[in-house]
Amino acid sequence: MPSDTPQPTFVLVRPQMGENIGAAARAMLNFGLDRMRIVDPRDGWPNQSAVAMASGAGRVLDEAVLVERTVDAVADCTYVFATTARQRDLTKPVLTPERAMDLAREKIAAGEKVAVLFGPERAGLENDDIALANAIISVPVNPEFPSLNLAQCVLLTGYEWRRQTVEVAAEVTEMAGSDWARAIEVDKLAEHYEDTLDQAGFFFPETKAESMRLNLRNLWSRMPLTQADVRMLHGILRQMVRWKDKG
Repeated sequence: MPSDTPQPTFVLVRPQMGENIGAAARAMLNFGLDRMRIVDPRDGWPNQSAVAMASGAGRVLDEAVLVERTVDAVADCTYVFATTARQRDLTKPVLTPERAMDLAREKIAAGEKVAVLFGPERAGLENDDIALANAIISVPVNPEFPSLNLAQCVLLTGYEWRRQTVEVAAEVTEMAGSDWARAIEVDKLAEHYEDTLDQAGFFFPETKAESMRLNLRNLWSRMPLTQADVRMLHGILRQMVRWKDKG
């Protein structure tokens, strides 16, 4: 059974290649989506090429609902999006994937059922399909080359859905088992280097020594050092001094 997680249903309308259906299933599961409906696939169903391409997302295909007509695929839905890059002779709101999935989140949270239509690889959705939709999703691609692969379009839409429903940090730092160095640890590192460099005659001439020390301290403070970094830098300097003494 599909998960109980509230989500839109992705409808693949007359897909032509099993590989693209499988790739779409994989893209869906990447972003926690598992409700797929397939309208009149060209090469029949089930399709072994789709299973092979799904690569671990086979359960999405196992639970996929097969229907003959697009209207059957969205019969129980209260709001439908149609993905297309081409200008049509139909007056409808045109949304970016980001805005569309934001709206989908709002409607699903209110208890509505939402579907997203994806057209066949060769020419996309027909006007008869788009006429069933309440709004259009248009990806802001290069106007000179607007064609998107079926799975690519599913991936982009699924990604935007995930962004709207899961709190994701814009940037994180993997600490690799260490913690950030404390100010006292950085201060001790600076002292170690200053004392050693002073013995090596680095702070010369004397008139510039103070500003050189200040610049060196400022260099350490600008570095996002971990405790492991501090230990390594201490070790590097100690080893260099030992190597010098051996000479």
